[in-house]
Amino acid sequence: MVTIQADEISNIIRERIEQYNREVKIVNTGTVLQVGDGIARIHGLDEVMAGELVEFEEGTIGIALNLESTNVGVVLMGDGLLIQEGSSVKATGRIAQIPVSDAYLGRVINTLAKPIDGRGEISSSEYRLIESAAPRIISRRSVVTNFQERGAMEYTIVVAETADSPATLQYLAPYTGAALAEYFMYRERHTSIIYDDPSKQAQAYRQMSLLLRRPPGREV
Repeated sequence: MVTIQADEISNIIRERIEQYNREVKIVNTGTVLQVGDGIARIHGLDEVMAGELVEFEEGTIGIALNLESTNVGVVLMGDGLLIQEGSSVKATGRIAQIPVSDAYLGRVINTLAKPIDGRGEISSSEYRLIESAAPRIISRRSVVTNFQERGAMEYTIVVAETADSPATLQYLAPYTGAALAEYFMYRERHTSIIYDDPSKQAQAYRQMSLLLRRPPGREV
């Protein structure tokens, strides 16, 4: 019969303790109470920040805008047709932001900074907040064609959302343009932003605000 000494047992236990590595990851989650019209109301997400990106169970990304005592109002950055009541949502810990780089010059993108001109993905390793304190394009296809004919697309970025895009994306489009412009501005390069019909963005903001049950007027 093999006998094990007390000091051997102590050594074995000590080795096991030293080798034990447990990572504790705290995830801020919530549950979908209601979804519709580009807005979702979430129970939970107790530690979420205003403007923070949240990810729904089926992959849709949203932005937490209304932080109420009983629920969080989230605007969806997509149609959200696959989101179900009772499904889970998790906070990402990141305030709404988009990738930025010189590679965006000459490209046509949507509000999420995804290319919509059929010319492939855009590489980027840097990000800027969509809405930030400091300096702040929606364009029709004919304008893009004119820019291309005159060679202006070499130093132009077009951010576009169509009339049938969700109100949330129409609302965020000008901020995406501003974030990209700031990327160049803070590198001491000249920038100019042209907004085409800001009234559409104002309408989108009003629609979102009414759905979120918040004052539809502009905050200062």
